[in-house]
Amino acid sequence: QVHLVESGGGSVQAGESLTLSCTTSGTDGANCMGWFHQAPGKEHEGVAVISSDGNTSYQDYVKGRFTISRDKAKNTLYLQMTSLKPDDTAMYYCTTARFAPDILWASMHALEAWGQGTLVTVCS
Repeated sequence: QVHLVESGGGSVQAGESLTLSCTTSGTDGANCMGWFHQAPGKEHEGVAVISSDGNTSYQDYVKGRFTISRDKAKNTLYLQMTSLKPDDTAMYYCTTARFAPDILWASMHALEAWGQGTLVTVCS
């Protein structure tokens, strides 16, 4: 059974940085992993994805600001977020899926599992 636990969220000022972590268990090492978020009153939105061989993809609105990485030995996924903006305020979830586009475009029906989320609040 897949189990994902996110951490690292918090409240920061615009322009500051945060690093989110996601500890995983029961995941298939061949699957892609990534992050999506959901802002209050809005739909789920993909953020970034990393494949099992380390290839990464990002949504345009985070390119150059966010970096996704994974440490397979530690079963941990990371999302380094820099130059944070108020529009980045959302609940962030880590997830796993067979195909990268399903994560990048938050195709919820195709995601294998996600955690309880960690809240990121960016104040202007």
